[in-house]
Amino acid sequence: MRSVAYGPLPADTTEDVRALGAGAAPRVAVLPVGSFEQHGPYLPLATDTLVACAVAGEIAGAYPVHLLPPVTIACSHEHAAWPGTVSISSVTLHAVVRDIAASLRRSGVEALVVVNGHGGNYVLGNVVQEASARGERMALFPAPEDWETACGRAGVVTSLLTDMHAGEIETSILLHAHPDVVRPGYESADFVADDRRHLLTTGMSAYTDSGVIGRPSLGSADKGKDILASLADSFGAYFSLLTEGAESAGGERG
Repeated sequence: MRSVAYGPLPADTTEDVRALGAGAAPRVAVLPVGSFEQHGPYLPLATDTLVACAVAGEIAGAYPVHLLPPVTIACSHEHAAWPGTVSISSVTLHAVVRDIAASLRRSGVEALVVVNGHGGNYVLGNVVQEASARGERMALFPAPEDWETACGRAGVVTSLLTDMHAGEIETSILLHAHPDVVRPGYESADFVADDRRHLLTTGMSAYTDSGVIGRPSLGSADKGKDILASLADSFGAYFSLLTEGAESAGGERG
């Protein structure tokens, strides 16, 4: 296992990256993408970024990847009713990720995994689809199936539908990775709103006054630890796909 991060930021030097890349082709970079949006009164605005960084850091401790610093502001328009939330357009986020991937390729890093910490970053799926269609090596992680596996392994009680925002999963990960940022109040903040069919039209404020949708009271540091460990295990299939199977997949695509 490697120690590659200082808090949410990579601590590698340029020589560390040179050594990591020596003889390892194709190389894989990992880009955490979060957001800066409300997460109720007890989790910070940077929650999604901290979650994405925790997942990416766990991956970087288990696989020979090039860990990148996070994209900290993304598409949080549904949270605009709450103070502190800041967003960029989907077009901008698309361009940022595409530019990062292009810069990496120029430096010899052919594959990029985008670790998404915010469900509202829908455009990241399009970024990966379009890159793959161009023959580039890119993946989006974790998939819903990876979260399902992780939740089962960790004993998470709340379903992914119910655990929409600032709930059991996010609270657990932060209680494990950054307990100092979790404020009192999560123990009594549970709120469920499973029918959110008009969310994209009305925003979150139509469904919750507190900004919370989920059951944070069920969160624990042990669950957070197990969630991250499971996601690191699930990442193995992505790493193999982008390295061992990359050339054959490219040949079939052509």
